[in-house]
Amino acid sequence: MSKWYIDAGPDSDIVVSSRVRLARNFEEYPFPQRSSTEDQQKIIDETCHALFTGNPELERRLTLILFKELQPIQRQVLVEKHLVSKELAESSLETGALISDDEQISIMINEEDHLRIQCLTAGMQLDKAFALCNSIDDTIAEKIDYAFHDKIGYLTSCPTNVGTAIRVSIMLHLPALTMTGYIRAFLESCGKLGLAVRGLYGENTEAYGNMYQLSNQVTLGKSEKDIVDSIKSIGYQIIEQERLLRQELLKKNARKFEDRIMRSYGILKFSRILTSEEALKRLSDIRLGINLGIIKDMTEMDVNEMILNIQPGNLQQYAGKLLNPDNRDSVRAEYVRNKMGEK
Repeated sequence: MSKWYIDAGPDSDIVVSSRVRLARNFEEYPFPQRSSTEDQQKIIDETCHALFTGNPELERRLTLILFKELQPIQRQVLVEKHLVSKELAESSLETGALISDDEQISIMINEEDHLRIQCLTAGMQLDKAFALCNSIDDTIAEKIDYAFHDKIGYLTSCPTNVGTAIRVSIMLHLPALTMTGYIRAFLESCGKLGLAVRGLYGENTEAYGNMYQLSNQVTLGKSEKDIVDSIKSIGYQIIEQERLLRQELLKKNARKFEDRIMRSYGILKFSRILTSEEALKRLSDIRLGINLGIIKDMTEMDVNEMILNIQPGNLQQYAGKLLNPDNRDSVRAEYVRNKMGEK
């Protein structure tokens, strides 16, 4: 089955992915950081039992991964694929994740909360991601009593998640907003609206490759649907603005604009050394060139896959061995050349 990130999605010229995540805790057990090793294992077992009993399709689709059995590189790969958080990958607790074969579904077990139910889709498909998350949540809730307060809502380890305990986000590729400097106004507006804007890998990460993650911060006092609709509404406004600016840049100086994109194409196709930062910058240009019809022998999905596979963990998995930073830059260039040569 193909992975979500190599599928085409609605508005995928701007929106790389849509994500919905629900935090849930079992009423019976303390939060993970205060629970015993025995309780943590029970939470893993009970989650699998709740999902798989009477659901052969889910049992076929989901694979349980236990982090104590993974090597550091394997953990890093899962983080780079946005399937688990860095906190889960580095945790010393009894942790696990149930991951679907298409990598759309990831259920993190014993991270900050007992469960983090996450669904990822290509392009602007928040409704689809939300429906999928809800379906999994309902299946578990049929057999597990969640920690829930009638007045407050779902109880979570961190007070900022209390209430709906939902995080809704879209990953946006915004090269035109960045090039024109309008990105600063965008960031300020989002802050005033109570939204968070982060880099490619979430909190405290840079927006390399002009990738920005937009998400809600407030989970209390609004319904899940209101939060989803809010991110969608703002997302569509950003899509419209980014598309207009792209066309303006192209009209203003088409030759210079095309030169920038084709220079990046040439650098990626012939470089012998590529840092992560430069590769992401050049791939951003390529993605933009594809969207504007300048580059015709590649697709957005090709770029999405390359952005993932040039990350350190995935790159070392590709090489089949551990690599120091200098060697990674050489192998990254080799990988990109090979991929570009296929086109």
